[in-house]
Amino acid sequence: MTMGVDPAELGDEDLIRELRRLHDTRTETLFHGSDDALERHTSRTQELEGEYLKRFPDRQVDPGRLREGARLRNA
Repeated sequence: MTMGVDPAELGDEDLIRELRRLHDTRTETLFHGSDDALERHTSRTQELEGEYLKRFPDRQVDPGRLREGARLRNA
């Protein structure tokens, strides 16, 4: 069940803004939200992230965020 605007209907800027907002509020929801709020936050994040990945499958990946890059940082 989608609450809020269907992610497919959001423009790119709105989608990214919504994702940033959800990521900004994640810790507060985890620490202080009800079980229902946390479940909804998680499902909405998955909806929006799924839409982002559909739109930007070839997004730029930072080499430092790959396993090899992590190994180099920890060496």
